[in-house]
Amino acid sequence: MQYKPTNLKSFLNFFNLIFILLCLNQNLFSQKAFRFKLDGVASVIGDYVILDSDIDKTFSEMESQGISTKNVSRCELLGKLMEDKLYAHHAIQDSLEVSDTEIYSYVDQSIEYFTEQLGSLEKVLEFYNKKDELSFREELYQLNKIQKLSQLMQSKIVDDVEVTPEEVKLFFESIPLTDLPIFGTELEISQIVIEPTVSEDEKKRVINLLNSFKNDVEEKGLSFASKAILYSQDPGSRANGGKYTLHRKRPRMVKEFRDVAFSLEEGEISAPFKTDFGWHILTVEKIRGQQVDIRHILITPNVSESKLMESKKLLDTIRKRIVDNEIEFKDAAFNFSYDKETRNNGGKLVNPVTGDTRFELTKMDPKLYNQVKNLDEGKISLPLLETDRSGLKKYKIIMVSKRFEEHVANFSSDFTKIKDLALKDKQLKAIKKWLKLKIDETFVNVNKSFRSCNFSNNWTKQ
Repeated sequence: MQYKPTNLKSFLNFFNLIFILLCLNQNLFSQKAFRFKLDGVASVIGDYVILDSDIDKTFSEMESQGISTKNVSRCELLGKLMEDKLYAHHAIQDSLEVSDTEIYSYVDQSIEYFTEQLGSLEKVLEFYNKKDELSFREELYQLNKIQKLSQLMQSKIVDDVEVTPEEVKLFFESIPLTDLPIFGTELEISQIVIEPTVSEDEKKRVINLLNSFKNDVEEKGLSFASKAILYSQDPGSRANGGKYTLHRKRPRMVKEFRDVAFSLEEGEISAPFKTDFGWHILTVEKIRGQQVDIRHILITPNVSESKLMESKKLLDTIRKRIVDNEIEFKDAAFNFSYDKETRNNGGKLVNPVTGDTRFELTKMDPKLYNQVKNLDEGKISLPLLETDRSGLKKYKIIMVSKRFEEHVANFSSDFTKIKDLALKDKQLKAIKKWLKLKIDETFVNVNKSFRSCNFSNNWTKQ
């Protein structure tokens, strides 16, 4: 995640403004000075202040990223900034909680990225005109906290929004024929995965190791997060002590992992359990309504080269039987594949972005694209060695089950995509309705120099 340097200074300006207003209450400033300072305030949204300089800096940010600002007005940018602050303000009012640990993790990742780009921390502080690392981290923390609060509020608004098949049909019929979307070339892809067997001795070693970590935390009071940093083989969470935030309505982990995460009480540590990625222990740090903050440690068992070659030979045999028409691919997947997510679906992969079985070529994961780009429909690849992020090695064969050429949207064959468009349209309407209601309920003051703006929302309450 990239952080925008120009937003950071707005926080300093914000604190300066609060100090000035406090002094005003004590009659330490003259009325003339008061008018001078308020000239720099573009608007106030609940507990947040947006300065004229924030708009200038947003323009600079866009230009530094190569985004054209030719047709973007100051009014439009102010409107967007006010929306963000309104979301954050009501997230606090609704007691939506932000995990400090998660935000500090973002800060760490951000500074690591900046340092990598500029060469050293000293150059980072110089570039952003910061006197020390501590103050820089605090400003990044505040910036990301507001952003996270805004995201949480928007998620809450649309969480319960759903569409019925009838609503999808009405949405599709409302689109003029000339405006129907065009969907690019898509593939349906199936796979059969064979994992090498793990010896019983190796399995016991991993389980005993995880149990020793569990005992160190429960009996000796050692830090679970520290254990994760030192020993976990999950590169996605190791750096932040194995931390993840899960949501009941937005699954993001394999079922076995989610089942354990949502079955524990706060502070409880699970027994070692297995997923397709290896063996884990998991602890729950905090339960926040539908969300739960967890930490886990992943250990991937070691597999001998001979076992790995055995799995390749087995896959070679399965492939030959399919090519010789002795068995259909879908039946071979059901009977032999180790992948639980696809085995019962004839080996078909599910697109994690869309939730259906189609993958658009232009949006496909580069690794998967390279594996299928030379395959015609119905053709099967040779065994492919794959190493996942945790280091687990396995072999697989893949087949392009079906190819869909670029076409104009069709209600029957593209129902899933049209449903997604209809849902987004309904969510957008829900957000607009929420904005209208909350703008009326919230203290909003727009500087007179912006009151002639043609905002998309009624910020001036006219």
